[in-house]
Amino acid sequence: MKKLFLLLGLFMLLFSSCKEKDITFLITNESIGKLDKISLARDLELIYADDSIVKDTFNSKLGPAYQKVKIFEKGGKHLLTLTPSEDSIPVIENIRVFDPRFTAENGIGLNSTFKDIQDNYTIKKIITTLNSVVIFVKETDMYFTIDKQELPANLRFGVNTIEEVQIPGDAEVKYLMIGWN
Repeated sequence: MKKLFLLLGLFMLLFSSCKEKDITFLITNESIGKLDKISLARDLELIYADDSIVKDTFNSKLGPAYQKVKIFEKGGKHLLTLTPSEDSIPVIENIRVFDPRFTAENGIGLNSTFKDIQDNYTIKKIITTLNSVVIFVKETDMYFTIDKQELPANLRFGVNTIEEVQIPGDAEVKYLMIGWN
């Protein structure tokens, strides 16, 4: 009887370790969910067949061109906004993440703070804009925007350079973007 339970336990352990990892909302250096870095813009309807796609287009002399492609989950939740390249065979160049379920393997996503970013990545560059601070990291194509309202009052106005030590650890990520170029 003990051997049967041992064998059953071993079988369950093997079976559970063979399950594929759910990548629906996983951000890696090569993909975000179902979308790969090498995916072509023309294949988006196949990739997101179970979701809704809204294309923001304009007409030029060369025919319709895509400026932005919005991906919505069935039911209306905005997942991503994709910007295709302007190459002859367009690929996805830039991605804005709208759904907080999208996270990197280390858990970094829209619900993260500046301290989370510091603890998991090496800050490469910080760019100050009129209303926000954009943080680029070395290990990934992700970059993060933090609203200046999250900063101390003396840093909220103007475009003076803001250093890493000036950003509070509890400053929340406002935008999560991925740049593939």
